[in-house]
Amino acid sequence: MRLSLILRPNVVTKQTRTNPDKIYNNMKIHKLHLPLSAIFALASVGHSQDNAPELSPISVLGSKSDAPTLSSGMKTSMPLNKAPQSLSIMTNDQFKAQGLNSVGDIINYTPGIINSQGEGHRDAVVIRGARTTADFYVDGIRDDVQYYRPLYNVEQVEVLRGSNALLSGFGGGYGLVNRVAKKGVIGETFGQVQGSIDTFGEINVQLDNNFLIGDNSALRVNMFTENLENHRDFYYGDSHGVNPTFRYQFDGGSLDLSYEYLNQERFIDRGIPTSRTTKEPVERLKEFVFGDPTENYTTHEAHIFRAMLENQLTDNILGRFRLTHNDHDKLYQNFYANGWDETAGTAELKGYLDTTQRKTTTLSAELVGEVEMGGFLHNLIAGFEYITIDNNNDRMKSDFYSIGSSTGSETKDFIISRMMINRGFGDTNNDGVIDVYNNYTSTFKDKAEADVSVLSIYLQDEIAIMDNLDLILGARYNEFDFEVDSYDSSYNVTPLSDNDSEISPRLGLIFEATENLTLYGMYSESMTTRNDEQYANLKSDDDKTDPNTFENLEAGVKLDLANGMNLSASYFQLTAVKPDYINATSTVVRESETSGVEVQLSGSLSENWYTSIAYTNLDAETNDDGTIVLSQEAPENVFSIWNNYMVSDRFSVNLGIIYQDESIIDIDDYGGSKDGAKLPDYTRVDLGAAYALTDNTRVQLNAENVFDEVYFPTAHDTDQATVGAPVNAMLTITSSF
Repeated sequence: MRLSLILRPNVVTKQTRTNPDKIYNNMKIHKLHLPLSAIFALASVGHSQDNAPELSPISVLGSKSDAPTLSSGMKTSMPLNKAPQSLSIMTNDQFKAQGLNSVGDIINYTPGIINSQGEGHRDAVVIRGARTTADFYVDGIRDDVQYYRPLYNVEQVEVLRGSNALLSGFGGGYGLVNRVAKKGVIGETFGQVQGSIDTFGEINVQLDNNFLIGDNSALRVNMFTENLENHRDFYYGDSHGVNPTFRYQFDGGSLDLSYEYLNQERFIDRGIPTSRTTKEPVERLKEFVFGDPTENYTTHEAHIFRAMLENQLTDNILGRFRLTHNDHDKLYQNFYANGWDETAGTAELKGYLDTTQRKTTTLSAELVGEVEMGGFLHNLIAGFEYITIDNNNDRMKSDFYSIGSSTGSETKDFIISRMMINRGFGDTNNDGVIDVYNNYTSTFKDKAEADVSVLSIYLQDEIAIMDNLDLILGARYNEFDFEVDSYDSSYNVTPLSDNDSEISPRLGLIFEATENLTLYGMYSESMTTRNDEQYANLKSDDDKTDPNTFENLEAGVKLDLANGMNLSASYFQLTAVKPDYINATSTVVRESETSGVEVQLSGSLSENWYTSIAYTNLDAETNDDGTIVLSQEAPENVFSIWNNYMVSDRFSVNLGIIYQDESIIDIDDYGGSKDGAKLPDYTRVDLGAAYALTDNTRVQLNAENVFDEVYFPTAHDTDQATVGAPVNAMLTITSSF
């Protein structure tokens, strides 16, 4: 089994940068050792032990008792089919069955949320019409650094739509994505290794091993390593991570300790331009990469510590204590198309280098319990959370120098070719003569050093008014303190500070019309601070305005059907209020309103057939000075369906379909109207099959985009539209031991 054979460039930090020649040479090494990686990955499976856990063909079929449940991080005592908010859960079994390897893959099959490009170096999503890179959580704790999150150590992924500050604290104005981490299992010994290789040459190996240490303790170790490849020129990447977790169980409670080390590097691809005539991505440019083979890359190294203590304090009261500390070091640098001339066949390239060092410590404690007061049964959740953040960002701009010249510029026009610039040297005329050079060391753009602290206190009461009627009352108080040293392009520093506080309420009503039918209504709020979501920007006047607030009004129905299917449907209206300081006597308040319908139907149609259907209809309009335009990356209709069918005890097949309407790329493009650049609608069809070779070895084949449709699923800006992958397949072998 190959777990540490990757040869990598040095990790780039704020102080030291990787030599471009070294990256170029390592790109060639990646290509050479892919076959060797495949041999190790696939040879490591298939050898069995007599007592190895049995593996069937991948199936997500099960009884109602097997249905996923909400994690404790969701701060509710209610089961999934009663929770008064639109949310979805995808378990480890399901994303393995579908061959999903990233958070983005899961988003494709979840209502109310779609993927965004993330500039090629981070998870980014659009929830109910709003783009975010910060609303990610692990076990209910914020995980807002910008990076791609692997799934090797994840038990399930929970996606919550709508504002809910009681859960998210600050942020989460439109919703959030929560990963539930795998933990040690008491009383069991098991192991599983998985190796995958796809038709692009990408390889992924994962190991999950649980050891018994004693009658009351267990150590679980999850590891992964991967070499990234895809259909685009120059693309490469490698990642590896290890996550040992320890669980100790004592009378009345448990202790979970976890440490994760993550090291990632990948090529950054910002996509292709859009036509000023058709307003859509230029299909004939789909083979071109508007970047540098050696200068477009990101590195990320993380040390993540997590601890959770649960203790049954009394018969009715559970205490829960969490402590996390994250240390992230990230760099990304890239060129991208900043405009193009269709007639001349030229593209304007622009770029920057950005570093982030962030240390975050989160301490939280809560009491959860059932109390009878005033003749009513109360399920209470009360707690506090304290967060400290030490964040440093800086950015250098691209600086193109013509050979022989001493003056530079941030942008440069190039004749479009398969390689416009390489190792910082460019051929603007595509005539074989190097005439321009770029570096990221001479033009400083900005720098921010921030210290942030957040104190939260929250209380929620789930009151059983009657046997079939529950009232939810909740509120969370947040207080923020920001101290930011902001440097301008001349290295002049301006100390800035801000203090914000807000109470965000939650009010809901849940009515169980029948044993299988639940109706609910919910009003909830959330808020964000005046600086941007990555703490790198604070304006001198931000302390004179209120925080941004988000109000979510939602009504829904949840129905357990007789045949084992579960239906949930909701209608929502979400309003964002963003005050802007103008001067000492004037403040303008901008509002945006999003409304829509979300429907999800999932479960077993028969003993052999599982299906999951998701549909979203979205009306996302921004009201700004009387002008109404569609929000960016907010398609009106999004639909997905996935089916898993057990042909026999050893053989299963699956079918998935994704449809997405056209959407506006950027609301500010082409004069800020609906006639701006668009992502066209698309339909993608995926197929898969799994076969149990032995009782403990399974082989699986997943094919994506089987009809080879040319599509553009995401974008970051007008001339940065992602090119979807053509037809491809992934072979996976999984073995237990």
